[in-house]
Amino acid sequence: MSSSNPHYEADPKAFRRTKENGRDVIIVKPRALNIVWGNDDRYWNVPGPRDDGKPAELLQVSWLEVAGSVDADPQKTYDVSFRVSLTPDAFGWGSYPIYIMVKRGKFGKFDWKKVYLTNCDGINRIHLTGKSVQNGREKQGSTDRKLYFGMYEVWSGKWKGGLKIHDVTIREV
Repeated sequence: MSSSNPHYEADPKAFRRTKENGRDVIIVKPRALNIVWGNDDRYWNVPGPRDDGKPAELLQVSWLEVAGSVDADPQKTYDVSFRVSLTPDAFGWGSYPIYIMVKRGKFGKFDWKKVYLTNCDGINRIHLTGKSVQNGREKQGSTDRKLYFGMYEVWSGKWKGGLKIHDVTIREV
């Protein structure tokens, strides 16, 4: 265990902003995510600063909670997509969905999308995309620039492992 806190706290500098066809794109690396149990190497392998291109790898947990936030234009609409894959020895994903959450601002409404990893063959990376965050979903006149997002499976209590999180893409639509 690398510190007394078992949860990995995001490095706020581990993301990059670009433009594609004039639209905002934010790529969030695994180090920029808050990962419950991520500081405990019995449960997760989280890449360090020198391993920027490597994914975060879930070894085993019964409580999957990975979340992050970025500043984003409150007048624009975004899709949030987790790019993940499964290792050949992945387990615990067949019957239970993962929930992708997206929320605009501190007082915004959560949008959830339920996804199953049964279509992931372990070789190909798949994109788990959350619902778009609409500019009208937050309180009227809100200027809160924070966009919150996360991936969760905390309800089954079943052990799962073998998930790799390569990055999160936040794309203006």
